[in-house]
Amino acid sequence: MDGDKKYITGEELKQHNKEGDLWISIQGKVYNVSDWAHEHPGGDVPLLNLAGQDVTDAFIAYHPGTAWQYLDKFFTGYYLKDFKVSETSKDYRRLASEFAKLGLFEKKGHITMYALASIALMFCVVLYGVLCCQSVWAHLGSALVLGFLWIQSAYIGHDSGHYQVMKSRGYNKFAQFVAGNSLTGISIAWWKWTHNAHHLACNSLDYDPDLQHIPVFAVNSTFFNSIKSCFYGRYLDFDPVARFFVSYQHWTFYPVMCVARVNLYLQTFLLLFSKRKFPDRALNILGILIFWTWFPLLVSCLPNWPERVMFVLASFAVTAIQHVQFCLNHFAADVYTGPPKGNDWFEKQTGGTLDISCSSWMDWFYGGLQFQLEHHLFPRMPRGQLRRVSPLVQDLCKKHNLSYRSLSFWEANVWTIRRLRNVAQQARDLSNPVPKNMLWEAVNTHG
Repeated sequence: MDGDKKYITGEELKQHNKEGDLWISIQGKVYNVSDWAHEHPGGDVPLLNLAGQDVTDAFIAYHPGTAWQYLDKFFTGYYLKDFKVSETSKDYRRLASEFAKLGLFEKKGHITMYALASIALMFCVVLYGVLCCQSVWAHLGSALVLGFLWIQSAYIGHDSGHYQVMKSRGYNKFAQFVAGNSLTGISIAWWKWTHNAHHLACNSLDYDPDLQHIPVFAVNSTFFNSIKSCFYGRYLDFDPVARFFVSYQHWTFYPVMCVARVNLYLQTFLLLFSKRKFPDRALNILGILIFWTWFPLLVSCLPNWPERVMFVLASFAVTAIQHVQFCLNHFAADVYTGPPKGNDWFEKQTGGTLDISCSSWMDWFYGGLQFQLEHHLFPRMPRGQLRRVSPLVQDLCKKHNLSYRSLSFWEANVWTIRRLRNVAQQARDLSNPVPKNMLWEAVNTHG
């Protein structure tokens, strides 16, 4: 009977939001996930960020229906007394339920097989161009193909990290190992660690690692206050060096993107050889060792050092297309400070993302991430279904007067450079930055 239920208030739930004391609410039932945090497949960061509140929308977004059966063992016996569901959340959950009934989360199509086949073909082309051709133009062409190979491999790694692209979990992990660690040199463990945090705290200046690029970039003048990154656990110092780089960030954006891959390699090594606990450390290290075996050997097969440098830089430069795309999806969107909140999760996703409009025949090029909002709302949905559900997401945003921004690739670049330039102008104001920044913030709150 309802009278026999034990209740706690939202304020009482908020007290359980620290490591070792993590409580969450899902559909009004309260669960203690303190001991589960380090075993959570998505890592402990999502639980640490969302603890102490209702997380129903986020749970629905990231877990299949089969996950509900595992919740009972974490049930505290308490229910949330002041549990309420907004109209926006009701519609979102209804839409997610309809998609599940239609089987859209399971209909993966043959995109993964096509992508893997194209990657294998490109790898053969690269090997042939380097090992069997003497022309410098053939070597340059091979470098460009290798860059596109890395882009498509990253999409496979991304998809396999969000949902099962292969027939079993074992094959799915193998796809991550090959497409991520072995072919690209970027640890899937590092990607999961940062990417899950990004999804849940989309465009939070202090919680989303994808916006924390000090000293090179700052997408908002709040970074001028040397805010603390709750993801990295350290302050992002806005010192004179950072001020200098940020002051010219709208000029350095594209050149930095051409070598941004170097930072991904660095971040991979920092995680793999850190004391932080994460699953499959040995497997991740093995994959990275495979990459740093075949890639240097391939480069060494080129006839001289100028061609070797050209090959590496050209292959890195091609991947700049993907790095730019990732920035376009979020740099010019709305930002906020503080942890993500379960009761406005849908609104934060819509505010913090930009879609890239393109023809359907270009979907392979963007890897499905041109539908960034759709992907953030339904991260388990295979990329081949995102175009199909896009009109329904647009209707839901329109119904609740929420942002749905879909720009051409050119327009998105213009918006991003404009945002970077505006912040750069603030950074140059050495005499009296605070009043000007406050005015700028007021004008640019909604991107």
